Amino acid sequence: MEKHVMYYDTIIKLTTAISQCRDPEEVALVTAESVKTAFNAKGSSVFLVERETRELGLVASSGLSREYLSKGPVHFMQSIKEAKDAVPIAIYDVMDDPRIEYPDMAKKEGIASLLGVPIISHNKILGALRVYTAEPWEFSHSDITLAQAVALICGMAMDMCRMYKGYKTSIEILKNMRDGDSYRSHKWTPYEGVPASVDQSICDY
Repeated sequence: MEKHVMYYDTIIKLTTAISQCRDPEEVALVTAESVKTAFNAKGSSVFLVERETRELGLVASSGLSREYLSKGPVHFMQSIKEAKDAVPIAIYDVMDDPRIEYPDMAKKEGIASLLGVPIISHNKILGALRVYTAEPWEFSHSDITLAQAVALICGMAMDMCRMYKGYKTSIEILKNMRDGDSYRSHKWTPYEGVPASVDQSICDY
């Protein structure tokens, strides 16, 4: 029961903190810090899929060294495929698993085990949330479920922040359109004023 209480408390604290965020990067940082604390882990990181390079770009982390974070690109299609396959991946020994792209760096960082879960919103894979432990860890079903729940909250919050930014910019444009001549002289599109960082498909919801 004590462990369940911890999980519920983690979800409540995380949801409360995220509800006050207005920026996707801030959501990612709050998520990484909360997950590290909840698992009492060595570290945690949040990645987003970069559509052009098909790599997982680091957005936020907690507890990990700059050297480890800059070890090299994390390939979306080749390494740990929690983001590609939309399933959680638990690795007990990072030194004995072919899915780890940089095992020597993981050993130097003091990482023993890893849990990765996809960040999803509106059935679209946005990235991955990873938890790193210093001691070998057999991740339980409850551990994985908690990480998945946090990742879903993170994904939805990121989408909401993007939409908030898009709506805010659109409102500013509408204010500038009050002049009738200005309105007639431009062909406005449904996505006009939405920042490039916002996937246009998000605007369809």
